[in-house]
Formats: sequence, structure tokens, C-alpha cells
Amino acid sequence: MVAMTDYVIADDTGLLPRDGTIKLHGPAGFDGMRKAGRLAAEILDALVPLVRPGVTTAAIDDVVRKMTLDGGAVPATLGYRGYTHSCCISINHVVCHGIPSEGRALKDGDIVNIDVTPLLDGWHGDSSRMYLVGDVPLKARRLVEVTYECLMLGIAKAQPGARLGDIGAAIQAHAERQRYGVVREFCGHGLGRLFHDSPEVIHAATAGTGPELKPGMFFTIEPMINLGRAAVKILDDGWTAVTRDRSLSAQFEHSIGITETGHEIFTTSPAGLHCPPYAG
Repeated sequence: MVAMTDYVIADDTGLLPRDGTIKLHGPAGFDGMRKAGRLAAEILDALVPLVRPGVTTAAIDDVVRKMTLDGGAVPATLGYRGYTHSCCISINHVVCHGIPSEGRALKDGDIVNIDVTPLLDGWHGDSSRMYLVGDVPLKARRLVEVTYECLMLGIAKAQPGARLGDIGAAIQAHAERQRYGVVREFCGHGLGRLFHDSPEVIHAATAGTGPELKPGMFFTIEPMINLGRAAVKILDDGWTAVTRDRSLSAQFEHSIGITETGHEIFTTSPAGLHCPPYAG
């Protein structure tokens, strides 16, 4: 049985309450999200030549901050719940929320997720992408490839009249066919003028369950897929999530909107750099 959900027509001209309702946005909201999403994608595109052995994660964070500010936005993560950086950089067995550091230089063979959220004119463009550092083993490359496939299979289910669970079911089925683990502790989320809002987008779910997808809904899909078991733990810094079995983890994230006929991806790469290997 599908639970009842409250939907509200959003006022896209002002700050919206985080009250558990699912906001339905109009043309102004779509326009705002296109601009914010494009900036996020442009930042991730620009990082391609920078992600190489010897570069520190702090240096990458500096570039993200500068590009965000130069684009007329501010990094939504900077100061968020005490977080002091402009992006999250998660390497190898780090699932998400890795903290940039001067002491962590990228190494040959690393796989890296970089997650950016520019806040532009009141709208959040939230996206993350995987990068390969130098000569990456085949099993790690395959994990990255399948994780991107999971994202796109989930997005394909994002149609008006579908259920939110259809997205997670598609992701889970594809990942588990490869014997990978789908992280449950973190999920996608509604966004727009709010960084995190309803609904929660679960990446392991049952088809036909959850809220109905309606035109005007904005949310992220951001599956975290582990080479080993799905279980994760949070380190003592209160942010960094890692796989409990120290297996590799990968993630991709897009921000999307539901339209009358399907969906729109706000964070598509302008340069066509959707999934590695990228041309440096």
C-alpha cells in the first residue's frame, strides 16, 4: 500500500519551509535549477585535468571554491552544519563526505568522487562525479562504470506517474547483478531553494512503492555502490563515511526535475564528460 504524501505548489520567489512536503516547482524553478546545475557540471568538467597523482585534495577544493565564486555562486557546503570546505572528495573506500586536506595527495590507482553544490541565485546545483587517477585496476574501473549505469537506469525510471521506489529498484537490481553492495545509510533528496528537502530517494527499494512522481518535483539521484558489502561507518570526524570491509566505493549524482513528459537532468556535463575515462 502506498503511503499518502503531501504536495505543495512552491513559491519559487522566496525561501521555502522544510516541512516534509514535496514541492512542485514551476518555470522559474526550472530556470533557476538549469543555471545552478550547469555551473556544477562546468566545475566538475574543469577538474578533469587537475585530478592526477600528486595533487592534494585541498588544492582541488581551492579550485572548486574559486570557480564557484567566479560563477556568481557560493559553495553550499561551506559552513553547512560546521563543514569548512567547498566540496567533498571521497577516495577509494570512502563512500561519501570525504574532507579535503593538504595532507592527502592523490595516488596512482585511486578512484575519486568529487561532490559540488554551488548555490546560485538561491538555487542549489548538486552533482558528483567519479575520476580515475593514473593507472586504475580493472575491477575499480568496472565498479565506476556500473555505478554510472545504476545512476542512469534510476534516472530512466523518473517519469510522471511512476513511484519513487521504481528508481531504487532499478539501481539495486543492476548493482546486485554484479554482486555489488548498495549503500542504504545515505540517499538522494529533494532540493531547489533548500539544499536538502523531501522526498528521500532510496537507492535500494521496491518498485511500485513510495510517493508518486509529479511534474515539478526536483531531487537528486546519487547511488553509492560498494565493491563489497553495503555496510558503512562514520569516522570520528563526524563526516567521512567509509565501507566497513574497506572495499572500494563509487558514486555519481545528478539533480533532476520531473516534467510533464519525463524528466530533465539539470547537471549534464556541457563537455560530454559524463563517466571516465575522460580525455585529459
